[in-house]
Amino acid sequence: MRVKKLKQLALAGLTAGSSALAWGYTERNNFQLREYELPLLKPGVLQGRDAFTILHVSDLHMIPGQQAKVDFVSSLDALDPDLVINTGDNLSDLGGVPWVLDALGPLLNRPGAFVFGTNDYWAPRPVNPLKYLTGAKREPSYVDLPWEGMRAAFIERGWQDATHQRLEFKASDVRLALAGVDDPHHDLDQYSKIAGAPHPDADLAIGLLHAPYRRVLDAFATDGYQLALAGHTHGGQICLPGGRALVTNADIDRKRASGLHRYGDMWMEVSNGLGQSKYAPVRLFCPPSAALIRVVER
Repeated sequence: MRVKKLKQLALAGLTAGSSALAWGYTERNNFQLREYELPLLKPGVLQGRDAFTILHVSDLHMIPGQQAKVDFVSSLDALDPDLVINTGDNLSDLGGVPWVLDALGPLLNRPGAFVFGTNDYWAPRPVNPLKYLTGAKREPSYVDLPWEGMRAAFIERGWQDATHQRLEFKASDVRLALAGVDDPHHDLDQYSKIAGAPHPDADLAIGLLHAPYRRVLDAFATDGYQLALAGHTHGGQICLPGGRALVTNADIDRKRASGLHRYGDMWMEVSNGLGQSKYAPVRLFCPPSAALIRVVER
C-alpha cells in the first residue's frame, strides 16, 4: 500500500512539473509593459510638457524566428519615447543580429544609448538548472557572436555607445548626462574610466550597466547619478507566485531583482528582460517585459 502511494505521489509530481514547464514555455511570449513615474526634474525643465519618457529594453536574447518578440518590441515605438535605453544581452544565437535590428528598427530612429552584456559578445551555453539555482557564476562559452556589426548598426542609426563613456546630449530639450560600464557580471566593468560627478548643468543623470552589481551601483550613487538602469536578472526568470525571485544571478538582493527601487539616494530600475537563453526557454511567474519610465518635475 505504501509503495502504491509513493508511486502516486511521484506521478503527481511529474505531472505538475510537466504542466509547469509547459506553462513556462508559453509564458516566454507573454510580453508586457511596465510603467513607472519618477519626480526627478527641476520645475520648469519640461516647459509645460507632462513628462520626459524613457523606454528601457534589455535581454532580448534573440533567436532567428522569434517573430512575436520582434512584433512586440517594434510596437513599443508607438509609445513615442523621448529616449531609448538598451542594457544589453541582445543575442542568443549567431544568426540573431538581423532579428534584433528588425525588432529595434523604428526605435533606432529615436535618441538612444546602450551598453552590452556578455551574451552580446559570446554565445550561450547549455545551463545546469541546479547550478543556476545555487547562484554560481558560469564561465562564458567564449564562442564569439557578431556583436561588432550590431554595434556599428546601432551607432549608424544614431544610438550612442555608453560603454566606459560619459555622454552629454539633449533629447526633447532635456539635458542628459549618461555614463555606462561594460558587463560587471564577468568583471568587464572599469568604473575608473567614467568616475566623477555628472555634469552640473544636466537636468537628468543616468547610469547604465548590464548586471546590477553593488560595486557599480554604489559608485553611481556616490557620484550623484539620479537613476541607474540595468537588466541581466530576467527578474529571476523562475519565480515563486507574485514574482518573488529565487536567485538574481548578481549580488543585488532578491527583493530588487526587478522593477523600480531606491538604491541609497538614487533610483534603480532593473528590467525583467524580453528574452532568455535558448537553452532555458521557460519563465515562471515572471513574464518578459520592457519598461516605460515617465520622469516628471519635482
